[in-house]
Amino acid sequence: MRQGGHTPIGFVPTMGYLHEGHASLLRRAGEMSSTVVMSIFVNPLQFGPNEDFASYPRDEVRDLELAEREGADIVFIPSVEEMYPQPIRTKVSVSSLTTQLCGASRPGHFDGVTTVVSKLFNIVQPDYAFFGLKDAQQVAVLRRMVSDLNMNVEIIACPIVRENDGLALSSRNVYLSAQERSQALVLSRSLQSVRQAMEEGKVRTVDDARNLLVSVISSSPLAVIDYAEILTFPELETLDGSSLLTDADGEIIMALAVKFGRTRLIDNNVFIPKEAHALV
Repeated sequence: MRQGGHTPIGFVPTMGYLHEGHASLLRRAGEMSSTVVMSIFVNPLQFGPNEDFASYPRDEVRDLELAEREGADIVFIPSVEEMYPQPIRTKVSVSSLTTQLCGASRPGHFDGVTTVVSKLFNIVQPDYAFFGLKDAQQVAVLRRMVSDLNMNVEIIACPIVRENDGLALSSRNVYLSAQERSQALVLSRSLQSVRQAMEEGKVRTVDDARNLLVSVISSSPLAVIDYAEILTFPELETLDGSSLLTDADGEIIMALAVKFGRTRLIDNNVFIPKEAHALV
């Protein structure tokens, strides 16, 4: 971090349509920083041709009210023309970590994320940048980018914020019908089911855990699974299906992407299997 009389700057990059998850990032930034900067920018580079860039929910007035209430000192709301005044020919790309999970389902998505975040870091010059673990792959990718490129910023990962019924907060939840939202609770329930089965000794191998994830999610008639994977974290490397979960060194991630109607939701759980096993 910077030395001398510099006071720390905390940065919360967002795409707007803010909710309590974003509010929690702002509060954490306020705890660690003298100045809190939030950006609101729906980045076209990270949307595929058939994705929801044009219809992505936006409410600038409400966003500014939340930002002020939660202590943001500066809110940066650039236009697409300001961020990309000419066709962009330089992109930032992180290999390997972006070939799994959402990177496999959304080609080019993470190149868009790393490129815009790099630009925002150059503009804001933060000491800390705060991201929610709901998109744990994004956290892993950005940490690797910062490390590989010697960027003078620390990525702070913050816990997933959920509704009282377990649904992970997302700006895209607004798209869900009442029936879809009810059935989307199967995501957090599937993650909880695997953790409980592990703690009870009923799930032992990677394949056992993955099969249980898929089985629980499939009990929801509206759920269409994009992926349900178990990987190392933060390396996001594949685990042998027959290997014991407790043989994994360090953390693993159970990661889900599931569609309900036209809405694609993600959720995950990052944990150390040996600690879960120790609870038996």
